[in-house]
Amino acid sequence: MALYTIADLHLSIGKKYPMDVFGSRWQQYTEKIRKNWLAVVKEEDTVVIGGDISWAMRLEDAREDFAFLHSLPGKKLLGKGNHDFWWDTAAKFRKFTEENGFSDLSLLYNNAVVCEDFILTGTRGWFLEEENQVTVGNVDFSKMINRETQRLKLGLDAAKKLGAGNDKEILVFLHFPPIWRDFRCREILDALRDAGVRRVFYGHIHGNYTCPAVTEENGISFRLVSSDYLNFAPYRIFPASI
Repeated sequence: MALYTIADLHLSIGKKYPMDVFGSRWQQYTEKIRKNWLAVVKEEDTVVIGGDISWAMRLEDAREDFAFLHSLPGKKLLGKGNHDFWWDTAAKFRKFTEENGFSDLSLLYNNAVVCEDFILTGTRGWFLEEENQVTVGNVDFSKMINRETQRLKLGLDAAKKLGAGNDKEILVFLHFPPIWRDFRCREILDALRDAGVRRVFYGHIHGNYTCPAVTEENGISFRLVSSDYLNFAPYRIFPASI
């Protein structure tokens, strides 16, 4: 069994949202995802998708995008991104997957999942100083950071109950990076440090193809896994690449 991750698929099957406006690398990106996924992922593997999965505004409108994911091998754990407006309650999503036969799709949010020698958890997170954040409507930034920190702590607590810290490492999957250039989200970083997390995977960042894949701070490594950064190929976490 192998463990992979990739973020920011930005699927829009049927609607054809023009992602190539963000650069030539996005041309025919859905086919790139399919081809690269099939080249490495097997049915027994697990893939964590770190948010911004579908452009759909409602869950029922995302059916074709989830059908596409279902057609690909492996178990898929879905995190929440800032563009996942289709996102609904866990109960409604579970009902949706049952009705459509998408048994390989589940949410990674406010919970934790055992996968081989790891325990997986994550949340959306929050990103950038208030003056640089682009949002819709009025947003209480301190409230958002506190809310996402609490959600992360819920996942980390769930991970501990599953045996993290004994013989299993916690792997955290965020959408927003808690560290980027000079920016630090101290609340998120403190929660990660207090839980003994050593590895974090994040997305959201697009078009920065020369930035380092991994940033390390205070004993924690932060790896960028946005789909366009990975050239639309899932990143293998386990077994580790030589």
